[in-house]
Amino acid sequence: MINSPFRAELEKELGELWFVNAELKLKGFDEKLIEEMQKENALCTKYNKLLASASLDFDGKKQNLSQLRAYQLSADREVRKAAYKKRTEFFVENEKELDDIYDELVKLRHSMAQKMGYENYIKLGYIKMERNSYDAATVKRFRDQVKKVLVPFLRKMHEQRQKDLGVESLKFFDEDIYYADGNPTPKGTPEEMFEAGKKMYDELSAETKEFFDFMLENELFDVLAKEGKSGGGYCHFLPDYGSPFIFANFNGTSEDVDVLTHECGHALASYMARDIDIVEYQDYTSDIAEIHSMSMEFFTADWMQSFFKDETDKFLHMQLAAALAFIPYGCTVDEFQHIVYENPDMSPSERKQAWKKLEMEYKPHLDYDGDPFFGNGGHWQRQAHIYERPFYYIDYCLAESCALQYRVWMESNKKAAWTSYIDLLKKAGTMRFTDLIACAGIKSPFEGECIETITKGAGELLAKLR
Repeated sequence: MINSPFRAELEKELGELWFVNAELKLKGFDEKLIEEMQKENALCTKYNKLLASASLDFDGKKQNLSQLRAYQLSADREVRKAAYKKRTEFFVENEKELDDIYDELVKLRHSMAQKMGYENYIKLGYIKMERNSYDAATVKRFRDQVKKVLVPFLRKMHEQRQKDLGVESLKFFDEDIYYADGNPTPKGTPEEMFEAGKKMYDELSAETKEFFDFMLENELFDVLAKEGKSGGGYCHFLPDYGSPFIFANFNGTSEDVDVLTHECGHALASYMARDIDIVEYQDYTSDIAEIHSMSMEFFTADWMQSFFKDETDKFLHMQLAAALAFIPYGCTVDEFQHIVYENPDMSPSERKQAWKKLEMEYKPHLDYDGDPFFGNGGHWQRQAHIYERPFYYIDYCLAESCALQYRVWMESNKKAAWTSYIDLLKKAGTMRFTDLIACAGIKSPFEGECIETITKGAGELLAKLR
């Protein structure tokens, strides 16, 4: 297609973006990489299995890392501290294997990039992520905005959180806690939560009603945690069936509701795109995909009463605060990967020192309380994306910047914000990220005033929700 003498005519029919994306795929793959890609896949599987193998004695029973998460969010600070300590024991025990797997992955990816004629893996990584509208320099400008504007704002927010929790200093086991009596948790069994989810999507719009009924009727959820089950959660599209599928690990925390909002945002998007005639446009880059999911977390706010009852206002405040607090962490992950792949011969200890330095820039409030693994720059080793999907994580930050704009927009004109969102879903992968959000009426995260606008608008909302 790319080499066709009729390419100009084909572009008129298929669109120029089809060819831009096709060329990226060709630039990112060659048969000479197959052996390395097989090794890369095996190493990622090894990492995933290692984390899934965790069987930790806690609270009188065996817990995997997903199940331990509920204790890490306990209202009892001593329980949280003990749960984090138990997690640390697992990572200390497996530190060498974690280091070895990542070291192999970095060197393998560097070798693949050089085989393709690139100086290092960064260029190849961006190609594999199908970056068709921005580059590493553009992403750096976004991260610089976050350091300059958002980090100082969040420092004050964390100071307030420390007062709210009534502690002398925020420790790393307090990082995800927003209230002295504990974070709001969903009420009811998984079955009751799905019933509430059905009501929510029935009422939200005709599109969401049709979609959620389809998911339930075809049993397209696997969300209960169990021993030996892979951790995390995700949505995957099954093209042969035209069906999204959602995988997760319910643990009794507010993260269970995220499955019914965040992952369902992904699923709704793929469900609505499945009838686009040009198959390649049914898919979209991950920066676009995460707008779908993160925005749905906010658009479902009016139905959170069904899940959180009398703790609904607390949940909505926490949700917004956590969304803002996430962005610097995501930028830490991204800048860390740029450093690592620019310096593929770094030792494991040098990588950890690099992470530690970045944490001080992006999350200066963080106190690891002398933790022997996470306090020594090991936090990134629990982040599967760093092992499995290089340069993916910044997409969450870019998308969160868009989703937060929707959250602010909802306050002044909910109908217009929802109409923009549904239109964005319907466009799927037919436009570049930057063009799509411009069409949706939201600012590009790469614009100088974007983070300032978000910080101001969300800050006013947080004050209202307190």
